Amino acid sequence: MLDLKLIREQPELVAERLATRHGEVNVQPVLDLDEQVRSLEKQRSRLQAESNDIGKQVGQLLRSGGAETTVADLRQRGQELKQILADLEQQERELRQKLEALLLQLPNLPAPDVPPGKDETQNIERSRWGDEYKSKIDVLPHWEIAEKLRLFETERATKIAQSRFVTLWGAGAALERALIQWMLYHHIQRGYIEVLPPFLVNSQALTGTGQLPKFSQESFACREDDLWLIPTAEVPVTNLYRDEILSAEQLPIYHCAWTPCFRREAGSYGRDTRGLIRLHQFNKVELVKIVHPETSAQEHEQLVRDAATLLEALKLPYRVVELCTGDLGFGAQKCYDLEVWLPAQKTYREISSCSNFGTFQARRAGIRYREPGKKGTEFVHTLNGSALAVGRTMAAILEQYQTPDGQVNIPEVLQPFLGREIL
Repeated sequence: MLDLKLIREQPELVAERLATRHGEVNVQPVLDLDEQVRSLEKQRSRLQAESNDIGKQVGQLLRSGGAETTVADLRQRGQELKQILADLEQQERELRQKLEALLLQLPNLPAPDVPPGKDETQNIERSRWGDEYKSKIDVLPHWEIAEKLRLFETERATKIAQSRFVTLWGAGAALERALIQWMLYHHIQRGYIEVLPPFLVNSQALTGTGQLPKFSQESFACREDDLWLIPTAEVPVTNLYRDEILSAEQLPIYHCAWTPCFRREAGSYGRDTRGLIRLHQFNKVELVKIVHPETSAQEHEQLVRDAATLLEALKLPYRVVELCTGDLGFGAQKCYDLEVWLPAQKTYREISSCSNFGTFQARRAGIRYREPGKKGTEFVHTLNGSALAVGRTMAAILEQYQTPDGQVNIPEVLQPFLGREIL
C-alpha cells in the first residue's frame, strides 16, 4: 500500500511515477476521499470537545446547586451531540473503508532507478552466465524426453483434475524431490531459516502481500471457509509477521520455504500447454527477506545472487534481466528476473523473479520495527524471490543434460540427493 501522506503531499509525483507502469493513473479520488475524512475528523473533534465541556458544566452546576432548567438544557444538548457524533463516526468509518479500498487498488511506485518502458520488450539484460555450457547437440523438448523416459504424464492428471496438471512418475518424482531437498539444503547453508507454512491462507494474508483484492481471479478459493490455496510461499511466510512490531536487532530475517503453488493462470489460454512451464500446481522454493530499509538495496542484490548460485551449481546457462516500469509486478518497486536457457526452444525462460517491495507489503500487513531507545516505529522492507521454480529447473535439466543416445545425465551436485548419475 502506498503512503497516504505521500499521496497527499506530492500527488503529482505519485501520479507521474505510477503512469510509468501502464498509463495515466488518477489519484484525485484518493485525495477527495482523504479530504472528506479529514473534514469529518475536524468536525467530530470540535463536537467532541463541546460534549466534554457540557459534561464538565453539568457536573459543576450539580455541585453548586445551579438551576435545574440550565442543567436540563445542557443535558439535552449533550444527548443531541451524542447522536450527531455517532452519525459522524459511522460516516467516517464508511469513508475510511472506501479510501482503503482505493489505496489497495494502487500498485507500488517504481524505484527511481528502474528503467522506463512500456512492457517486457523493454526490459534490460544486466548479465549473462554459462554460454560455454549451452548444449551443443539438437535436443528434444523436455516433455518429449520425459515421455520417452516416463518421467511425467498429463493424461492421467487431467483425468483426476483438469488440464495444466501433471503427474510425476518414478525417476521424475525422485528428481523433483531431490531438487527440493538440494535447494533447501543450499539456502540453509547460506543462513536462511527453513519454514514449512500452511498451504491455505485467509483473505487477510493475501491482502497483506498484494494478491487481494486486485488479483482474486488468479487464485483458487475455498470460499465457505475464507481460505485460499497459496499462489506462492511468499504469502504465508511474509504474513507470519503480520501486525507485529519487531526490534531492529531482529533484522534482517531470512526464510526459505518449499511449498506447492496454485495459480489459475488466467489470461494464459493457449500458452505453454505442454510440459512443465505453466501449470495450475507446481513446486517452488521461495526466499523471503524482512530487512531494515537502510540495507534493502544490497539485500536485493544478494537475493539475486542467492538464486543465481543454484543455476551456476547446476551449470544451467542463464541471464539476469531488470524489469522496466511497465513490466513490474503489482507490488514490486524493483525486480530482476533470472531466465534459464532452454536449448530445445533456443530461448531463455523465467525461472526466478526477485522483487524488492519496499514498504508496500509492510504497510498492508502492518509489519513494523522499532529502533533501540526510540518510541516510534517504522515499516520494514520485504523482499522475495524464487530459488527456484522446481518444475522449470527440471525442464532445463532434461533439455540441457540430454545425451545423444536419448538419456539424461544428472547434474553432479544433485547426484548425492538422487542416488543416481543418469535418468
